[in-house]
Formats: sequence, structure tokens, C-alpha cells
Amino acid sequence: MVLLDHISLNVSDYARSKAFYEKVLAPLGVKPIMEFGEACGFGREQKPDFWIGKGPTTFQKPEHLALITPVHIAFQARSREEVSAFHAAALAAGGKDFGAPGLRPLYHPNYFGAFVLDPDGHNIEAVYHAPV
Repeated sequence: MVLLDHISLNVSDYARSKAFYEKVLAPLGVKPIMEFGEACGFGREQKPDFWIGKGPTTFQKPEHLALITPVHIAFQARSREEVSAFHAAALAAGGKDFGAPGLRPLYHPNYFGAFVLDPDGHNIEAVYHAPV
């Protein structure tokens, strides 16, 4: 069982971010599943695990959105090729390189990841944990 059910990310420009994430997550087999106004949920099957949105949600007040603090999110890839395709798609979609695809033995010997900054400066990663 997975620890997290879903995660939401505040964005400053919904249309720009939705277009960015549609392109970036496609190599991982992730696509938009639900959309409500300026909020979109992405996932691999019928359940959205990753959400982006602009403006207050039902639990937020305007002061919660005054400042967007960059966060780090790692998406699980199913191969090294998916990690590399994610990185290429992110750069083509306007993301900024924050770590090219490659091994990160600092984390563990088979950790293969790539890092990109999205339009709001969020550090997004695709990672593949190769079997030992």
C-alpha cells in the first residue's frame, strides 16, 4: 500500500501549469483524470494522485495563497527511459534543468533520477529505483 493518497500543488498560472504537467507527466503514463474549475487531478489509472490548482480550495483562505513556496515532488518512473523522457519533455515544455538524468549513488546505488524546476520554481523529479 502507498503511504500518500494524493498531493496538491498551488500554481500561479493554471493554464500554463496544466499544459506543462500534461507534457511532462505523459512519458510516465500519467494524464489528467479530473478537472474542477482551475484544479486538475492527474494519475495513471482512474484515480488522481497529483493535483494542481490556482486559487483557494474549500479548506484554504486567501492568505494561504499569498505566497507560493516552492516544494519538491518526486514521481515514480517505471524505467530509466521514462526518467529520461520525463526530463526531455519537461525541458521542451519550458522547465529548467535542475539535475540531468543519472544515477544518484548518494541516495542508493540504483537510484536513477532527473530534476526540473516547473514554471513556479517547484522542484519536480522522476525517479526509478532499479531492482538490486
